[in-house]
Amino acid sequence: MSALIKRIEDQDIRLAIIGLGYVGLPLAVEFAEAGIQTTGIDLDTQKVDQVNAGHSYVQDTPSPRLARAVSQHHLRATADFSVLRHTDCVCICVPTPLSKTKDPDISYIVAACEQIVRHFHPGMLVVLESTTYPGTTTEVILPRLSAGGAQVGQDFFLAFSPERVDPGNHTWQTRNTPKVIGGVTPACARAALALYQNAVDTLVPVSSPAAAEMVKLLENTFRAVNIGLVNEVALICDRLDLNVWEIIEAAATKPFGFMKFTPGPGLGGHCIPIDPLYLSWKMRGLDYETRFIDLADKVNSSMPHHVVQKVMEALNDEGKALKGSRVLVLGVAYKADISDVRESPALDIIELLRAKGARVAYNDPHVPHLPMELGADMQSVELDEERLTWADCVVVATSHSGYDWEWIGQQAQLVVDTRNAFKEHQGPARVVRL
Repeated sequence: MSALIKRIEDQDIRLAIIGLGYVGLPLAVEFAEAGIQTTGIDLDTQKVDQVNAGHSYVQDTPSPRLARAVSQHHLRATADFSVLRHTDCVCICVPTPLSKTKDPDISYIVAACEQIVRHFHPGMLVVLESTTYPGTTTEVILPRLSAGGAQVGQDFFLAFSPERVDPGNHTWQTRNTPKVIGGVTPACARAALALYQNAVDTLVPVSSPAAAEMVKLLENTFRAVNIGLVNEVALICDRLDLNVWEIIEAAATKPFGFMKFTPGPGLGGHCIPIDPLYLSWKMRGLDYETRFIDLADKVNSSMPHHVVQKVMEALNDEGKALKGSRVLVLGVAYKADISDVRESPALDIIELLRAKGARVAYNDPHVPHLPMELGADMQSVELDEERLTWADCVVVATSHSGYDWEWIGQQAQLVVDTRNAFKEHQGPARVVRL
C-alpha cells in the first residue's frame, strides 16, 4: 500500500481512463498535465484518433491543451484494453443511461469492469466515476475484482469518486471543483486521495463508496426537485395569468431562505433528468416510495407538452391551426452555449409538434445536425430574415448567447419563449412566455 502511494506521489505510475467523453477526456488532460502517464481507452475509434491527433471534441477541453499533453507523450488514446495489464490505476468514466422503462442501465460499468478483470494484477487501484445508485461499487464491481481471491485494501484498491462536470461552465472545471472520494477500506481511500491530488485542488473524503454515490445523487436530486417546483409554479402562474419570471425575480431579492431556480421547457443533459431516478429505482427495491423525486419527474417530463399547448393556443389566437403551421425551434442543445443534446426537451418538443402536423425546422449554431437515432433526421437551417418571416411561430427552446433577440423580435411574427429571452422585448412580434 505504502509503495503504491509513494509511486503515485512520485508520479511514477501508469493511469488508464476508460471512457473519453465529457468526463473522461478533461480528467485525462488534467492528469497528463500533472505529469502522470495517462492512457485513455474508448471503443469509439474516431475519438481515439482525434485524441492522438490533438483534436478535442469536448467543448471544455481546448485542442491546444490536449495537443500539448499528447506531444509531451503524457497522454495517448487506444481502443485496446490490454494496456490495463501494465496500468497501476484505472478510472471508469462510462455512461450510465436509463432504460426505456427508466431503470438503471449499468451495462457499460459491467463491461468496463470485465475488461479490468481480464487484465487484473495485484496492486491496482480502480476508481468508478460514473454516476450510479448507492451500492454499485461494492455490489457490482467489488465481487468481480475479488472473485479470484484478491483482498480489497491489500491486493487491490477500490473507490468511488463521482464526476462533477458542468458542460460549458468556464468558472468551475475539473481541477478547481472539489472532488468527493469514498474508499471501500481506509487503505483504498488513501490510495484514491493520493491519485486525485495530482489533478484536483480540493478533495472531500467520505466514509464509504455508498456515501459518495449518495452525495452525487443528492446534488442532482436537489436540482431536479427544485426545478420541478419552479416548473409547477410556472404552470400555476399561467392559470392565474401572472408572469412567473416577474415573480421569481422579485422573490430572489430576499437575501436569505430562498435560492433562485428558473422554469423551462423540461430537463436535459445526462445528470439531472436521470440521476434521481437511479435513487428512485434503488428505493423501490427497499419498499420505499420516493415521492418528491417521482413528482418532480412527472412535472418536469410534462413541460414539453405544456410548451406545445402554448404554441397551439398562441397560433389559435392568430386564427391558425397547429396542423400545417410552420414552426421554427431556436436551440436544441439542453442548455445555452453547448452542443450537448442528451435528453434535451427540445427534441421532445420537435417530436410532439411534428406528430400534430406542424412543419418544423430548427436552428442551433452549436448543433448542425440531428441524427435519426435522436428521433429527427434534421439539419439546422440558416437563421435569416426569410426563415423568421417564414415561421408562423418561433419557439425559443434554448437561449444561446449568440442569438440577437432584438433582431429576432423585429423579424418574427409570433414567439413562444420558454427561457425568458425576450424579457425586455419591444419588437413587433407577439411574445408568449412560459
